[in-house]
Amino acid sequence: MASVIAGLAGGVVATIVMTITMMIMGDGGPPPTAALVAKVAGGEPEEYAMPGMALHIVYGIVAGAVFAVGVPLLGLSLGSIGVAIALGFVYGIVLMIGGMMFWMRMVIGIEPDRGMMMMFSTVHVIYGVVLGAFLGAGIIA
Repeated sequence: MASVIAGLAGGVVATIVMTITMMIMGDGGPPPTAALVAKVAGGEPEEYAMPGMALHIVYGIVAGAVFAVGVPLLGLSLGSIGVAIALGFVYGIVLMIGGMMFWMRMVIGIEPDRGMMMMFSTVHVIYGVVLGAFLGAGIIA
């Protein structure tokens, strides 16, 4: 069973990989979380690129711990790397759907275009697969 610490560490690693991919695939604009910070603080998302990125990193780290603790609570095991990667893939899809349907549309008020949805989908699946691989490999128990 993966520990909270392993989940936090896996969240860090997966978020780094996800962020690099976002930067490569993205349009150079701020992350969607910058729009959330701008909505709360006032102003434009471009003014909050760094706080938005910091918030996104915190989300990724916490989501890693939620995965590590939540999977065993569902009666599933991260003991096999193949199963852990598959569960991470599913988790990435869940995060993607939650992010697009709840955070982007309902909370922030963004209607993502096709390009944004493709990038958002890709990076969240990558996040989940990397998180699952990290936890399944048992690098940190």
